[in-house]
Amino acid sequence: MAAVALVQGASRGLGLEFCKHVLTHKAPAAVVATCRNPEGATALASLAAQYPGRVTVLKVDATQEDDIKGAAEVVKKSFGKVDLIINAAAMLHPTGKGETSLRDVSATGTVSTLITNTVGPLVMAKYFAPLLQKGSGAFGQQPPEKSKQHSGIIVNMTAKVGSIGDNALGGWYSYRMSKAALNMATRNLAIELSRGRPKVLCVSLHPGTLDTDLSRPYHRNVPKDKLFSTEFSVQHLMAIIDGLNIEKSGKAYAWDGSEIPW
Repeated sequence: MAAVALVQGASRGLGLEFCKHVLTHKAPAAVVATCRNPEGATALASLAAQYPGRVTVLKVDATQEDDIKGAAEVVKKSFGKVDLIINAAAMLHPTGKGETSLRDVSATGTVSTLITNTVGPLVMAKYFAPLLQKGSGAFGQQPPEKSKQHSGIIVNMTAKVGSIGDNALGGWYSYRMSKAALNMATRNLAIELSRGRPKVLCVSLHPGTLDTDLSRPYHRNVPKDKLFSTEFSVQHLMAIIDGLNIEKSGKAYAWDGSEIPW
């Protein structure tokens, strides 16, 4: 059976670009694309029309556990496995701007950001880990001299500002906290899902600063050579994914392959 890649948060931006890359460069792999509002995801619908039979679009709000559970049941029935999951959905803050100081912090905004950016990917892992354990190891690097070392991969899209060791400026409380917590979830998942066989690899990846809606309010502060297109970023991120092995699981990497300190 062909490889199966699931992209959570696939209606636009980075998630949509991951779908395009897999369809273009990983044929005949199937793509399961999830988003909160498939009816309004015109770009995703257009992509599905370009690749008939290879794209399955599912409605999943990552803040709703029942949505995730239902999607896992559909994927199990349709494919029986998953080889790669990319958790791409994220928000900077419900207001669209990160908090610049403590006076901007609200309980509602912080909780909302954490549920989307951290809890969603963790619950995705809960329901899809059994399907990843049935994967074929089609993504990542398998040693030619040995039997399959891993069956599937979980990729959590993080951000460099979520690194505690790298934080020198402060601010952006909710977003930084959500990504730091996501990195901890990645580490925990890597430990638990590496026990026994089959193994599932788990990594956090930082895409760089992208020309997307999430970072648009801050583009004026980003040098032109540091503002990446989604296509540029995904090409580099997929190269990292293609090179993953057991030793790299449980770590965070930037788009250029450098390891990010926790």
